[in-house]
Amino acid sequence: MPWLQVRLAITPEQAQTYEDALLDVGAVSVTFMDAEDQPIFEPDLGTTPLWSHTHLLALFEADVDPAPLLAHLELLTGAALPEHQIERIEDQDWERSWMDNFQPMRFGRRLWIVPSWHEAPQPEAVNLLLDPGLAFGTGTHPTTALCLEWLDAQDLAGCTVLDFGCGSGILAIAALLLGAERAIGTDIDPQALEASRDNAGRNGIAPERFPLYLPEQLPQQQADVVVANILAGPLVQLAPRITSLVKPGGRLALSGILAEQAEEVRTAYADAFELEPTAEKDGWVRIGGVRR
Repeated sequence: MPWLQVRLAITPEQAQTYEDALLDVGAVSVTFMDAEDQPIFEPDLGTTPLWSHTHLLALFEADVDPAPLLAHLELLTGAALPEHQIERIEDQDWERSWMDNFQPMRFGRRLWIVPSWHEAPQPEAVNLLLDPGLAFGTGTHPTTALCLEWLDAQDLAGCTVLDFGCGSGILAIAALLLGAERAIGTDIDPQALEASRDNAGRNGIAPERFPLYLPEQLPQQQADVVVANILAGPLVQLAPRITSLVKPGGRLALSGILAEQAEEVRTAYADAFELEPTAEKDGWVRIGGVRR
């Protein structure tokens, strides 16, 4: 069915006021969008930042009269409305649209990431069936792609791999399908652990080969290979802990790092690792190395 959409141009300080007011006047949903393509690359932990110029989009049922709605909105906020726009939009099958845009992708020589609703383009290849759900990690982001390509190039036979910040489980599951004996996943988000567990089952991986932990429950045991695709700030802050999880002679791959942040991350790991040259893709980088 069609919808009535109200678009308001707001500042971050106005966000909570207008979100509450729009919900009070019957909005079915409220969404914040960047008005000027200003990426927020790395928010402080525990914060939910907004862009300096933000668009707030509220959906209402199509038969709502916008004039009294806007008047009531002014009464609730006690201020004149910011710049705004009213439009009628047609309904879409958003899930189907997203699924249609998520196609099989190849990484390195052997590995394909195949959405669970697609046929594998090369059945004889290493095919990872993926349904990311609400967790990060589909292969479409450059940082995930960099890590998948790195894993594809490794000899993982008999290795234990730790995926630090596992998200959808894509890196750990890829490692297992590429020959690792065991993988361990950890993430701060319980929903990510659930997505990892589901994706492991989808690929025929038994739970004992892929145990999953919240960080505070993670056993202090060293792995042959550690991959951490998170963010530069946490990678620097957690360098002692991540280092302690890599066996001497073990391999490390770090990503989630912007090109301009690479030197800071390299410095945090340089004493403990013989580092490889930095690999870059679309402004993001991967740093690999072997523990001294």
